[in-house]
Amino acid sequence: MKNKKQILQSVLLVFFILVASFHASQQACLAEEKAYIVENKIIYGKGGDKELKLDLAHPTRETGPLPALVFIHGGAWSMGSRMQYYFHIRKAAERGYVAVTVDYRLIKEMENDKVKYPFPAQIHDVKCVVRWLRANAKKYKIDPNRIGVIGYSSGGHLALLLGLTDSSAGLEGECGNLELSSRVQAVVSLSGSTELMSLYHETEKKGMLVLLLGGTPDEVPEQYRAASPVTHVSEDDPPVLSIHGEMDQTVPLKQVELLDAKMKEVGASYTLIIQKAGGHNMPVDDNVWNFLDEHLKGD
Repeated sequence: MKNKKQILQSVLLVFFILVASFHASQQACLAEEKAYIVENKIIYGKGGDKELKLDLAHPTRETGPLPALVFIHGGAWSMGSRMQYYFHIRKAAERGYVAVTVDYRLIKEMENDKVKYPFPAQIHDVKCVVRWLRANAKKYKIDPNRIGVIGYSSGGHLALLLGLTDSSAGLEGECGNLELSSRVQAVVSLSGSTELMSLYHETEKKGMLVLLLGGTPDEVPEQYRAASPVTHVSEDDPPVLSIHGEMDQTVPLKQVELLDAKMKEVGASYTLIIQKAGGHNMPVDDNVWNFLDEHLKGD
């Protein structure tokens, strides 16, 4: 009888320990959840007949005004979605940023056997996002003078183009809040292309560039120039960080070397990190966060 009583007491003790542990775990999860709020499927504008959406994460414990980040997914301008950076906007919010991951119009959509949304639709859309953030700065406690952009692959190309162009480039589009600036204060490109004419001759995916720009470099040279970030480099550009794999077969290393030379030529702020033996996939690592903190949180 005594043994049964001891067994029962032991079982109850284990039960209460498990309940207490579960409660503590739940409290920890709730505390983490309260550190930021995520809002999904926000319509930030309309590109032609297409509604453009973003997901947004913002801290709940910060008084603001806070720096903001725009994450732009990759996918050769033809695939992918804002879900690529769904985790990262949460991490950014934990670090004190208001962060959005955005969709933009892709070249995979066809109409009458033609690309429905060729360039410059993509840059129009991401510029629209920046203006939307400024228009909603008060609501989300954003400092409109501290906005950064991060992009991977084709998203890195768009991040560079966004950062290196102003209204004089004629790439603003008509997607709302045109009275506000689309300029950003820091740019991160992960494996992004910079000069599309040379890329056309170096890549096996020439067809993507033809679809994006409406022809070959010989047929539409002005489109290739307008879509190339190196075309728009100037001394007053925001600080740029490029991280690129030494062995990248999708976007050759020469692409960032061209931008590096041009940025140095005009005296603009540019940091190039080459990952030895690295390929095309580049993560958002400490190099990225340190760069963004320095330029968007520093005094």
